[in-house]
Amino acid sequence: MNVLEQIVAGTRAAVARRAAEVPMVTLEQAGEQRRAGRGEADAIRDFAGALAAPGISLIAEHKRSSPSAGVIRADLELADVVGAYTRSGARALSVLTEEARFGGRLADLAAARSASPLPILRKDFIVDAYQVHEALAAGADAILLIVAALSADALARLHELAGVLGLAALVEVHSRAELELAGELGAAIIGINNRDLTTLEVDVRRSFELAPEAPDGALVVAESGFREHAELERLAAAGVDAVLVGEALMRSRDIELATRTLLGSAK
Repeated sequence: MNVLEQIVAGTRAAVARRAAEVPMVTLEQAGEQRRAGRGEADAIRDFAGALAAPGISLIAEHKRSSPSAGVIRADLELADVVGAYTRSGARALSVLTEEARFGGRLADLAAARSASPLPILRKDFIVDAYQVHEALAAGADAILLIVAALSADALARLHELAGVLGLAALVEVHSRAELELAGELGAAIIGINNRDLTTLEVDVRRSFELAPEAPDGALVVAESGFREHAELERLAAAGVDAVLVGEALMRSRDIELATRTLLGSAK
């Protein structure tokens, strides 16, 4: 099995274990309570609206480790990272919740929500409806759906479920064929991942090649491999609405300064 297949298999096993501990009905009830809530603490934040703001939007990612990089940072509190991102101009957050290879935790969503008013993407390998309900109950405002990890039917079902629950869906593609499928799905937010999830190699040209072919009206997010403000300017010129950056910021000794520098606002 390639890397993606290994991760998906591990994800399915982990979901089965969690489902045995916390029944679906419990998640559904928690999700309904959140959707019915009247306070700011419960409200679903507008992820798509954050990406549609003028200029290129930054989705700043909290990621402790990854299969390609190993341990990135183990010395930082999530609240400190999220606070630095928020103060320095990020418009949304991405929080890794996959545990085995990325060191994430489902509880990180609630921690990020408490530390920042920004909308939060649950960054994980979503393969089952259980995880969508789990994301809502845990405090996410958006989920990631990776076209390469799902059958067309499963992708459509999970995308529809996210919409019914009020969650945004970032539909991630790696090729023209996958981009076409996202368009047929009616995806409102399309992520172009420069990292090949089968080999973990990164080619940033992919974003520039595919962005002009995105469906009219869809928000386009470039993912993986970007580190410099000049790259963000090129992405904006290519029609990209947002960029997702994690490792380059997490590795910095001063995350707030690194984020401001990336956005071109450092003094």
